[in-house]
Amino acid sequence: MPKPSLRDAILDAGLKEMFRTGYHGTSVRDVTAAAGAPQGSFTNHFRSKERFASEVLDRYFAQTRSLVAQALDDTSLTPRMRLKRYLDIITGRLEADDFLRGCLIGDLSLEASASSELLRTRLSEIFQEWRGPFAACIAEGQKAGEIASDFAPEELAEFLLASWQGAILRMKVERGHTPLERFKTIVFQTVFREL
Repeated sequence: MPKPSLRDAILDAGLKEMFRTGYHGTSVRDVTAAAGAPQGSFTNHFRSKERFASEVLDRYFAQTRSLVAQALDDTSLTPRMRLKRYLDIITGRLEADDFLRGCLIGDLSLEASASSELLRTRLSEIFQEWRGPFAACIAEGQKAGEIASDFAPEELAEFLLASWQGAILRMKVERGHTPLERFKTIVFQTVFREL
């Protein structure tokens, strides 16, 4: 009987390790030890640490997509309230981690995009895909007269995601919710204010 694959356990361990020590601080040895796998298992499943990190990132983004859908697909809320709901969901998750972890997409953007073209390209693709549901929600809000139409929905979605990443970065430094709440207050009293 063939041995069960340790691929998922290695990816799960990699996600935890990259959150804890970053891309450059995560070693294959640490990942396989955390997964309870022999070191050779890593090379059986992944051609390089860089490709492994890309798959960890994809796994994390799949979770992010589900949170985006949970908030933005809820048509019982107005588009503006759906945007706020997403930020509140993420705030709750960050609080559950005592504000020690941020967003792996943002973390890897800061750390690995300068040293890995593969990861930089994948991160760029993720941001483009991530922007889509937000732009659609914003466009719906603009059409309903709930969100100002001074800027294109895609531009506002880019602004929202980039600014939110900055607030998460500050949250990690301050280890508290203040930067997140400040961002939400300002963005919903200015850019996404009630019309």
